[in-house]
Amino acid sequence: MRALRLLGVLELADRLGTSERFVRRLVSERRAPFHKVGKFVRFDPEDIEVWLADHRVEPTA
Repeated sequence: MRALRLLGVLELADRLGTSERFVRRLVSERRAPFHKVGKFVRFDPEDIEVWLADHRVEPTA
């Protein structure tokens, strides 16, 4: 069993190169996978990698 290291909102924003506000909007619109741990929002890095791959836009031409 792997050790689960979940990311917080600020950590995910830093990893994505976005603002905390943008990450919180993704959560409120349920556009990104997340876990609720009590009142906290946490992200599994593996889920985020899959989510990013699924939303990749390939170039045309």
